[in-house]
Amino acid sequence: MRHLPHRSLPLLRSLAVAILATISLVSALRPAHAAGEYSIQEVVDAGHGFFGETSGALAKVIEQAFEQNGLPNGYILGQEGSGALIAGLTYGEGTLYTKNVGQHDVFWQGPSLGIDYGGNGTRTMMLVYDLPDVDTLYARYGGVSGSAYIVAGVGMTVLKSRDVVLVPIRTGIGARLGVNVGYLKLTRTPTWNPF
Repeated sequence: MRHLPHRSLPLLRSLAVAILATISLVSALRPAHAAGEYSIQEVVDAGHGFFGETSGALAKVIEQAFEQNGLPNGYILGQEGSGALIAGLTYGEGTLYTKNVGQHDVFWQGPSLGIDYGGNGTRTMMLVYDLPDVDTLYARYGGVSGSAYIVAGVGMTVLKSRDVVLVPIRTGIGARLGVNVGYLKLTRTPTWNPF
């Protein structure tokens, strides 16, 4: 059996330290769960548990949201009702789920204006991106919504306030067709005032 010369030991120690440093660096750079973010499987499972086995379209819509925005660090599950005849109103309530600051009640309301007609009652999942703390969630989120809400259909929009992005995913009962411009105001307590 051959023994390594003593001068090889410092080289082996340096190599071992370099390997451990590389492993530590790669572990620190992994984006998902260390930062309190949700994987696509966790969100799909939560969505199917909340919506029931509504449709295979739900998984495709969630996948599209992940492709566009990455991994969310929170999500909201709730229900809302809305109606419109050129001008519209939306009211909803739900629970924000996060990995690092727990669950929090959230309410939302908002006006819309545009070529929009109908009403619907929906279950809603909102993916929340880049939320630094819970207090930042309670704000106005603007965006343009242009989609057809068909009976038992699935729809997705993107709303933004400062650096926080919300992606509401809706499926429900009713029909609402059109293109509208509006915002959602998220609050800690329910209110009838959408402004």
